Amino acid sequence: MGLIVITDCDHPDVDIERSIFESAGHQVRVEQCRSAEDVIVAGRGGIGLLAQYAPIDESVMAALPGLRVIGRYGVGLDNIELPAAARRGIPVFNVPDYCVSEVAEHALGLILALTRGLVFQDRGVQSGTWDFRVGGTVRRASTIQLGIVGLGRIGRALAQRVAPLGYRVVAADPRHPIVEGIESVEFDELLATSDVVSIHSWLDDTNRHLFDSRAFGLMKAGAFLVNTARGGLVDQAALVAALQSGHLGGAGLDVLEQEPIPPGDPLLALPNVILTPHAAFYSRESLIEMKRRVSESMVGALSKNLPE
Repeated sequence: MGLIVITDCDHPDVDIERSIFESAGHQVRVEQCRSAEDVIVAGRGGIGLLAQYAPIDESVMAALPGLRVIGRYGVGLDNIELPAAARRGIPVFNVPDYCVSEVAEHALGLILALTRGLVFQDRGVQSGTWDFRVGGTVRRASTIQLGIVGLGRIGRALAQRVAPLGYRVVAADPRHPIVEGIESVEFDELLATSDVVSIHSWLDDTNRHLFDSRAFGLMKAGAFLVNTARGGLVDQAALVAALQSGHLGGAGLDVLEQEPIPPGDPLLALPNVILTPHAAFYSRESLIEMKRRVSESMVGALSKNLPE
């Protein structure tokens, strides 16, 4: 038995994880690391690291020779250097399917809020303007093409949810080029023809800033961008420029390159932007499931009972 270090966590508590780890005979220490250096200091003597956003890279693993397992709260693994873990034989666990419904529905909520002008109408009423036109031009769903970038679990779930509303759906994903019932197109064609683009892709070094000034230039004038995937997929400076110029009609963003968003960020001054605080994953049920499953996976690995 040994020490499990929760490197960082913005959840209300870690009661579920603590109970699972301690029931298996492990000690638990909770930190709030922001850098690899922080993790090295916090992780000394640990056999397991459970991270939310803190980076766990080659330097961390080299400095913690007793490390036997790594867990990540959530779906993505972009803050963990997987090749370094593989070279050391350290299993890495995430929970890839715990919040599929939540993220798909959050994306749909942002799509509806943008295309129906809901947030902008609310802001108008709150400021004393009773005029439906403050929401901009609103179009019938059956006239709107939604382009989904990334056809993993969440991208497919979104496609299923919007179909009954009448949207025409196209998708681009080199990893899933053919999905039954969804029209696949090339990335550039999706950008050029879609009225709304919703991002549901993985993030790694091959697609960082996939949405850059070139991509925004290809998008239709007045189109909307929705991102509930990873902030690093979007070049934020290029997005701000496209919004400020009026080329893009608006954006709904749950994830950003820098989180939390710093005071004075240009996005905060744009009236056609909806921002949510990396909340798409969240429901009471999803949070419980994520905590339980990642903790149980780590305990299973430490007991040599490797889980799925």
